[in-house]
Formats: sequence, C-alpha cells, structure tokens
Amino acid sequence: MKKRLSLAERLAADEKNLLLEDIVRTDDWSLFLVQQAVLHIGGQRGEFSCNDLRDILPELGHGFLGAAINALRSGGIIAHTDRMVPSTQASTHGHRIAVWQLTAKGSGKAAARRAAARIQQRRAA
Repeated sequence: MKKRLSLAERLAADEKNLLLEDIVRTDDWSLFLVQQAVLHIGGQRGEFSCNDLRDILPELGHGFLGAAINALRSGGIIAHTDRMVPSTQASTHGHRIAVWQLTAKGSGKAAARRAAARIQQRRAA
C-alpha cells in the first residue's frame, strides 16, 4: 500500500522539484555539457553513474549534476538501471548513487552526435 504524504511532505517535495528546475533553467551551458558527457559515456560504456561524470566534467555548482541528471531522466534520455554504487565524492561518505543507461531516445541522440562528428572530420580533412 502506498503511503500518503502529509501536506508538509508534499510541499517540501514540490519545493525541491522547483529548486531543481531553477538550477537547470539558469545554466543551459552546464546542462549542455552534462548532456554531452552523458551521451558520450553512455554511448561508450552502456552504464554510468555520477562518479563517471564527475571525473570528466568541470566543477559544477552545488546540486547541479543531480538536477541535470534528473532533467535528462525526465526528458527520456536516460533511465535508471535499478542498480546503485557507492559515491566516490569524499563529502558524501560513500552514500549510494544511481547507475544509469541511455534509453532508445538517448542512444539515437548519441548515434546522431557521432555521425555529425564524423562528417565534420571528413570536411576538415
């Protein structure tokens, strides 16, 4: 049976979602960087976590990577694999984080990105 949330719990969840939307909306360039990293890693490895993304991305604002991942999940680019791994970020003390994979939509975007890069390389040669 699903637990019913209290009014305070619903308001807190709504506020959290609004904050995540604000973070994503205010920094389109960082969201673009995260999306490109996700398409690259997801296309190469199949599965990835935020640990993998932090290794290749510049330092992002507090909470931004999680908000960007949430936006990509909501947009149908990635899906949760139902697996978790320990975080490698020291401040998290190894708490569990999600493992993700590209959806069919995300795989299509990754393939189109690779094809466009090949075309651009051929033109440059």
